[in-house]
Amino acid sequence: LHLSAVKLAELHSDLKIQEKDELSWKKLKAEGLDEDGEKEAKLRRNLNVIMTKYGMNGKKDSQLVDTNYIKDGTESDTLDDPRLEKLWSKAKTSGKFSDEELDKLWREFKHHKEKVHEYNILLETVSRTEDIHKNVINPSEENLVKEEILHNKHRELKEKLRSINQGFERLRKVSHQGYDTTSEFEEPRVIDLWDMAKSANFTEKELESFREELKHFEAKIEKHHHYQKQLEISHQKLKHVEGTGDKDHLNRNKEKYAMLQEKTKELGYKVKKHLQDLSSRISQGLQHNEL
Repeated sequence: LHLSAVKLAELHSDLKIQEKDELSWKKLKAEGLDEDGEKEAKLRRNLNVIMTKYGMNGKKDSQLVDTNYIKDGTESDTLDDPRLEKLWSKAKTSGKFSDEELDKLWREFKHHKEKVHEYNILLETVSRTEDIHKNVINPSEENLVKEEILHNKHRELKEKLRSINQGFERLRKVSHQGYDTTSEFEEPRVIDLWDMAKSANFTEKELESFREELKHFEAKIEKHHHYQKQLEISHQKLKHVEGTGDKDHLNRNKEKYAMLQEKTKELGYKVKKHLQDLSSRISQGLQHNEL
């Protein structure tokens, strides 16, 4: 796959979450609690996202070009959207951003690209399900269940599209005006969650509690970013030392690299699991709004 150390650690975290979710689903299925197959369909969709993200789906052009903004700057990947490319180009040449802010902005652009990609996969899934449903001649109780599944998927599509539109507007604003120093959060995923939480059916007390939890979540993400950077630096040092023939130095670097790799995997898993839990809570609040 030719993935960097950081990407391999991210792949490990994603697969660990997928494995845990599949084990939970098998238990539910054994108890007869996924009769409509919705949870199974979501698992397949999540696996499809992972395989596409890391170039494991057999399509040569599907893998996101591996990049690391510490090592390669921000020029080795594409955003697959002319509007985003134009905004990024303007931001880079505006002189309004420090190198650190450009790194942060690039992460926002990449996060937006991944959201659009996940939306497209869900849209394709819904379209296929609708085509199958339309070809059914005799309505039955099973088909009524499938209609409910479709309704839930359309609601999920609506939420994702709203998040994408909000995200693009934020990127447009930041690219033209620079970062707002009074902004409450800096991490793209946290900003998304906070914007959605404010639209959900939370009381003021619940919203305040959620805000505090997001602060802790953002600190967890920052810690993960720190270890990702250290892992990439360690990987570069290890490759350099391998060419010197110094076995003692090599062994020390291997030990440090292995430690950083495990820590990065562990933090990556915790971040993604926490994100999953927070997103689920917001989704429930948004669904309650519709009711």
